Amino acid sequence: MSAMRTAAARPARMLRTAPLLGPAFVAAIAYVDPGNFATNFAAGSEYGYLLLWVIVAANITAMLIQSLSAKLGLATGRNLPEVCRDTFPRRVNIGLWVQAEFVAIATDLAEVIGGAVALYLLFGLPLPIGGLVTGVVAFGLLALQERGHRPFERAVAGLFAVIVVGFVVTLLRVPVEVGPLAAGLVPAFAGSESLLLATGILGATVMPHVIYLHSALTSRRDPRHTAKLRHRLLRAHRRGVLVAMGLAGVVNAAMLVVAAALFHGSSIPDTDTLEGVHAGLARALDAPAATMFALALLASGFASSGVGTYAGQVVMQGFVQRRIPLLARRALTLAPALVVLSLGVDPTAALVFSQVVLAFGIPFALVPLVLLTRRRGLMGELVNRRLTTAVASLAAAVIIALNAVLLWHTFA
Repeated sequence: MSAMRTAAARPARMLRTAPLLGPAFVAAIAYVDPGNFATNFAAGSEYGYLLLWVIVAANITAMLIQSLSAKLGLATGRNLPEVCRDTFPRRVNIGLWVQAEFVAIATDLAEVIGGAVALYLLFGLPLPIGGLVTGVVAFGLLALQERGHRPFERAVAGLFAVIVVGFVVTLLRVPVEVGPLAAGLVPAFAGSESLLLATGILGATVMPHVIYLHSALTSRRDPRHTAKLRHRLLRAHRRGVLVAMGLAGVVNAAMLVVAAALFHGSSIPDTDTLEGVHAGLARALDAPAATMFALALLASGFASSGVGTYAGQVVMQGFVQRRIPLLARRALTLAPALVVLSLGVDPTAALVFSQVVLAFGIPFALVPLVLLTRRRGLMGELVNRRLTTAVASLAAAVIIALNAVLLWHTFA
């Protein structure tokens, strides 16, 4: 009888959790943004399955970080920038805000370039015009928030589904070598260039701006007036993170596996660029596979650009209590990307560079998050366990060390 009650309760629990998946999928779209396309395909084309372990490790880290961010919002009713403002000295908060704005610019650079490249591949639009279209669509997505958070979350989740379906279908058509794939799960590098790509993968997977955003998405939307309700909501949001980040991890791994299986060691040229990947898929598989790649890239650019602008609003309002009109915010973050596109800079190189910049921004969001979620006076009964704090601290230390090694290799 107990087994029957458990089985009967499972669908009801899933129905209660479903409305809470929205924040996790909004956060997850940042983990499959155009920067992931650039770094994952470049890694697979150049090094085969070698860096697959980086994607797996980064995705597991992302699950932990986004769970902590969601928990902070649930426990305090405020987002991470707001809690930082109320906790840390003014100078610290100004520094955190300034670097977060640079992160927002790097984020928008990747997302707008990705959308522009997709529009060029699909319709032949010049890159600057495609970038402008991407910015306008992102603005339209954000306008859905005027109807409440659900329409925006559903739109983002729909675009996320396009990406997932596109890469799962493509992966099923690719001959995968099990032995080399398994070897790719063992940590290893092949020189400083592979380290640069690994850092780019990390920056594209663990996104600083969405660490700030996830706490905002969970901070004021659900009733939490009892400890039982708070724990129930936390469990539901953790399930959401597991589902959404799990799917994002599958997509990221699929990108690298497809590139490794089709392009590594082949005679197909320029497969370390987005345009080259598109042409390579058409050559190695067929035109529909190339079109599916371009559509997934377009969905990624549109959705992640809207999410990035939303995160920028949260950062500014939280750290310095200032709010600028959405159109002005969109223009400020869009301008650098349009300049890069107009100057004819290689889009894929700009994408990979932007992801390295994002990797350097991770500690400035992650360290405050760990410090705050371990405070019982702030978090109450949702405070971190010691093991959770230890694992999160280890993740932050590894990320900082990896960035330091990259700096040494770059400038020494």
